[in-house]
Formats: sequence, structure tokens, C-alpha cells
Amino acid sequence: MSKAIIAVAGKGGVGKTSLSATIVRCLVERYPDKKILAIDADPAVGLSTALGIDVKMTIDDIRKEIIASVDEGDTRSAVELLGEAKFRIFDALVETNGFSFIAVGRPETAGCYCKINSYLKEVISILAEQFDYVVIDGEAGIEQINRRVMEKVTHLLLVTDPSKKGCQVINTIKSVADDLVMYEKIGAIVNRMADESLKDYIDTNGIEVLSYIGDDKNLSMFDIQGENIFNLPEESNVVVGVKQALEKIEVL
Repeated sequence: MSKAIIAVAGKGGVGKTSLSATIVRCLVERYPDKKILAIDADPAVGLSTALGIDVKMTIDDIRKEIIASVDEGDTRSAVELLGEAKFRIFDALVETNGFSFIAVGRPETAGCYCKINSYLKEVISILAEQFDYVVIDGEAGIEQINRRVMEKVTHLLLVTDPSKKGCQVINTIKSVADDLVMYEKIGAIVNRMADESLKDYIDTNGIEVLSYIGDDKNLSMFDIQGENIFNLPEESNVVVGVKQALEKIEVL
């Protein structure tokens, strides 16, 4: 596949960020000549740590600065504000070996600045169009789907653990996404499988399971140490499992 926007979603604590980082790694290794963008859409900004990125500025920092200028009496038109956002967005873009990175930042604070927020969503869309592959690490739950932050994606990867709650969440996300998101392919990854025998008890309600990923001691140590996912051994469960998932959903 020559171009893809891959969104990763699921409930909190199922390992979305580690899987998102591993997806970026797999894309960089398979497509060294392609332009790859990692978007950290989780307010916790954990993807930066997993990818070894030092975040200096987020999209929300830019939003707040523009809002502050309006509060201080700036009367520029909507077109001018959008133009500034487009220009400033590159201040938050981090270029590194093999891929670029940008963080959305903290959730919106008090006050209604819907127009500014919609401008910045448009800026994200414009930025994404400049890349061959985009990986979006979403926040926990379905809020970003509800707000249509992930309105245009080609591949929706739903991550769960073996728990019933995790499976319920990905089914809810799919249900909402079916109405609000223009995705082309969808699939599930069951992460943190302590025992292969658990497969018989996992009900994804018809969502194709792309891979089952067992507990990964290497990844657990990397998480504790804040290590770059690119240094994880090739034979690690998460690397093997993510590659399998991406091949099944026709990204690799």
C-alpha cells in the first residue's frame, strides 16, 4: 500500500501507545524511502517517550497562543488565524531519522473556541496529506471518535486485552466509527495474552482479530526504563505481533 492513515484506539491500559510506537518502527523499517508521520493524540503524550522524542511544543500550545492573542484584542479574520496556525504547526513538528512526530497535547480547557479548534483539526489534516503513512495514537475510549478527530482514516486498529471490558470498548468504538469515521479497513489486536488458551473466551463480536500478542518481558522493561521502541529486539512478541497485524490488514 502506497498511502495509509492508521488510527489506534481502545480502552486505557491495553498497550495502545506501545503498539502505536511499534507500528511506526515497522513502517520505518519496511519503507525507508517513504514519509512517515506519528501523531500523539493522547493527552498523556506517551508516544514521544516510546519513540525517543523530546517534545518541545504541541498543537494545543499553538491553539492556546492563538486564543490568547484573540482574548487580548486581536481582530484578525478567520482566514488570517488559519494561516498563522498552518505556519506555526511546523514549529511543533519534530523531524527524526525515518519519521516525523507531532503531539496534539492536553485536552481543551474551559471556554468555547470551537472555530479555533476546527481550524487546527484542518491544519492536522493538511499536514497529514504531506505524508505517505500516518500513525495516530488515540486517547482512551471513544471521545476522539465522537468528536470526529479521527474522521478520515484508512485503517482503524482496535486494541484490547483479553478482558470482557476491553472487548466491549472496541465494539463500542466500532459501532460509533461505523457512523462517524470513513475508514476502509478495520481489525483488532488482542494484547497482553498471558495464556494461549484464553483465545476461546475472547469475543470481539465479529471484528477480525489480526494478531494475539503474548506478554512481552522485553517491552515491560523498556516501559519501565522509558527506552526507545526501536531498540527492542526483533524477536520480541510485540514486534512479531504488530508485523503480523499490519500484514493481515495490508499495510505491510
